[in-house]
Amino acid sequence: MDDVSSEEGKGDKAVYYMYWSGVIPMLIIVDDDDSKIWSLYDAGPRNIRCPLIFLPPVSGTADVFFRQILALTGWGYRVIALQYPVYWDHLEFCDGFRKLLDHLQLDKVHLFGASLGGFLAQKFAEYTHKSPRVHSLILCNSFSDTSIFNQTWTANSFWLMPSFMLKKIVLGNFSSGPVDPMMADAIDFMVDRLESLGQSELASRLTLNCQNSYVEPHKIRDIPVTIMDVFDQSALSTEAKEEMYKLYPNARRAHLKTGGNFPYLCRSAEVNLYVQIHLLQFHGTKYAAIDPSMVSAEELEVQKGSLGISQEEQSCQ
Repeated sequence: MDDVSSEEGKGDKAVYYMYWSGVIPMLIIVDDDDSKIWSLYDAGPRNIRCPLIFLPPVSGTADVFFRQILALTGWGYRVIALQYPVYWDHLEFCDGFRKLLDHLQLDKVHLFGASLGGFLAQKFAEYTHKSPRVHSLILCNSFSDTSIFNQTWTANSFWLMPSFMLKKIVLGNFSSGPVDPMMADAIDFMVDRLESLGQSELASRLTLNCQNSYVEPHKIRDIPVTIMDVFDQSALSTEAKEEMYKLYPNARRAHLKTGGNFPYLCRSAEVNLYVQIHLLQFHGTKYAAIDPSMVSAEELEVQKGSLGISQEEQSCQ
């Protein structure tokens, strides 16, 4: 996978078509309604029983995490990236996700959620707190209360809106100012993903994003959390970020100087490193997301990367 990591400077579309375009996702139905189809990529060693699962943002599909799948499976991790079907409320989503984990025979998992994906990851951890299914959380540009978007009053009308109007709402949160070429390419890639989503998929995701709801922290306070966010422009306000820090005072913080709304695409090397640092604490336990035979080489690489990050941070101070 060294070849993949060396492609960091290349555009997402170029790398995607070079390494990923021919990969076919698994399609799984777990609900009585057979129109609700989960689409997912399950990569890495199948003997790992506590994999890392990626949940996309409103505009994303399972393959927006292709850079994480390619790099992390190269280090011996089992990684699942998924795209959820149409669900109109958080309880319905959580029930469907629980059924999916049962179908995959996974008792516990680590969750990486981007934006809406991070909120849904928290709600699922909350939903299963009496019989825990979530072992840890990585929350990327995420939030804990949907009221920050000031659209709770419109949440019940998204299903009526035509597709072009829904896409316009989503695109309004994309960076509009000048950005570096890699961020511009990430935005371009995400616009393509957005175009692939149908009206009901978009409407249901926006409903989940804006429906009046918040995370109850006392139900998930024992779960290890890493909060990953960016210092430059993103759809999240400073207030929303501060609220996350208050909600998880003991969380590890992974700050990226730049990266916009989609750092997992345009700053994938940094994001992948922070993911590895987060998962390092579970090595040697039954909740490790990595093949034990790969641990030594992977730990050495993470230590080298961590040293590079700390040196860079020190030089910026």
